[in-house]
Amino acid sequence: MKQSLKDKLASQITIFDGAMGTEIYKKNFFVNTCFDELCLTAPRVISQIHKEYFDAGADVLTTNTYGANFNKLSRFGLGDKIREINRAAVKLARESGNENTLIAGSVGTIGKILHHEKHSEHHVVEMLAEQIAVLEEAGADFIIFETLPSVADTHFAFMAVNKSSNIPYVMSFALEENAETLKGEPLQSLLNVFKDGGRKPDAIGLNCGGGPEGILSSVEKLIRMTELPIIVQPNAGVPKNVEGRMIYMASPEYFTTYAVRFVNLGVRGVGGCCGTSPKHIRDIARSIRPLAKTAIIEKITIKDHEEHLQDPVPMAQKSRLAAKFAKGDWITTVEIVPPKGYDLDSTIEKSKQCKAAGIDAINIPDGPRASSRISPIVTATKIQELAGIETILHFCCRDRNLIGMQSDLLGCAALKINNILFITGDPPKLGDYPFASAVFDVDSIGMVTIQSRLNRGVDIGGNSIKEPTKALIGVGADPNSIDIEREIRRTRDKAAAGAEFIITQPVFAVEPLIKFIEKIGDLNLPVIAGIWPLSSFRNAEFMKNEVPGVVVPDSIMERMAKAKTKEEQRSTGICIAKESIEKIRSYIRGIQVSAPFGNVQTAIDVIKS
Repeated sequence: MKQSLKDKLASQITIFDGAMGTEIYKKNFFVNTCFDELCLTAPRVISQIHKEYFDAGADVLTTNTYGANFNKLSRFGLGDKIREINRAAVKLARESGNENTLIAGSVGTIGKILHHEKHSEHHVVEMLAEQIAVLEEAGADFIIFETLPSVADTHFAFMAVNKSSNIPYVMSFALEENAETLKGEPLQSLLNVFKDGGRKPDAIGLNCGGGPEGILSSVEKLIRMTELPIIVQPNAGVPKNVEGRMIYMASPEYFTTYAVRFVNLGVRGVGGCCGTSPKHIRDIARSIRPLAKTAIIEKITIKDHEEHLQDPVPMAQKSRLAAKFAKGDWITTVEIVPPKGYDLDSTIEKSKQCKAAGIDAINIPDGPRASSRISPIVTATKIQELAGIETILHFCCRDRNLIGMQSDLLGCAALKINNILFITGDPPKLGDYPFASAVFDVDSIGMVTIQSRLNRGVDIGGNSIKEPTKALIGVGADPNSIDIEREIRRTRDKAAAGAEFIITQPVFAVEPLIKFIEKIGDLNLPVIAGIWPLSSFRNAEFMKNEVPGVVVPDSIMERMAKAKTKEEQRSTGICIAKESIEKIRSYIRGIQVSAPFGNVQTAIDVIKS
């Protein structure tokens, strides 16, 4: 059976479609046309738009009925076509999706009443209720009141949907950047409309507005005000006048970065409003679907089969690195990215340099920024064999299904790769292969759970593997997360699943790291701080603007800018890294120093006291 909106929002991040009006405009229908009537006069055009959104990955298609109420249709002499237009609109949307697609019946505001002397609250509610009744009868799955601009309009919508209808509904507000209506009404006053009495909405929405950046602060406030699911559908930025045309400038990539932020804040549905297109929705779907999939860890059932469970190997016996953790020693590691080719000679030589310098382990990323490189498991094996130094293998959940991941973890145990850092991984669109499929059967929390079971001799099916694995389980953390409470909550979930140490994102601003460590202090998990020695001002700009989860303070940017020569910039970067380590040394158990552009000597220079 098809899920209801409420169930779909609870079980997955739901992708809504984008703008209808601007897509119609692109097809040479101008603003003096009744766009709603096109459901009757140009059904193929409307169907094509719906189909493009469906093909882009939308789970919800919204009917072309935003202005299909008596008052607005009457302006075009179409007041007698309410039933015909709304029924056709639902039919076109329904035929453009599949059996799992939800159809949202769009209901806009009444607009300016043509005959003021007849205007009353009763008439407004009656006109809205009339449209709602037709949409419900035609088979819409729920009503979405779009772009509600005021408390009065919200009240009218609430009264209308509760008048004689039982259809689920969403209230979606249009707010200014200060999270108020254009009239200056606070967000809470909108929510108060349905606080007492009547059927409450299945979700709250924010749509239109000044673009994804402008709507972000409203999302942050709304999250704290309601327990209802939240749907966010911003405009594609603020339109600019380009030779007489109003053009929305927000690219799909830019739009998607904010969609990911919304989801990280706890939003359950994302889509677009004015200026967005199927390209925007396709880009959102490709990036959000992996997050949606990994958000539901409960889907993965790991049977304990108590009779097969064994005691895990004590930490000190898992590896040399684990023994140092167990004793409370200071840990030093260097991150070396595997090559894009298959020649590992240079990687081995760099690892030998690190061993000679007294480094404890080599960190090996797994396809960073969705890049395709030689297998990190092969890289780890060769480094341990030929350089004689232990590795910390980053294990990404993006590229393998559960069966493949378990096989690789058993392979790691056989190869004595016992230090593993579990990460969810970047979506493919961030890399050179944006059309690759992302698997994401589970996220890092799910993988930690699976490895913990393997460490007790049981696989994901509850079968005995005879001898338990000996993995030292590490996880990542982002002290600069836009939603630090969510980051702390996930860190606690990772600890509960069996995590034994943490490695953070690169640290430049030390205060967020210290606050993060203090908030998780009760977990008693050793924290390894990520350190990135900046190699140049250009490198600093890249880290500040392009790397998610990294915050480079303006004071550091200014110091890097003052260094003129390449060597001066490298030295300044090393000094900044050393200063950061000294500030946080008493809070952490060690450091992971990246080798910028493969220069391990820079990393070693940072680690040297």
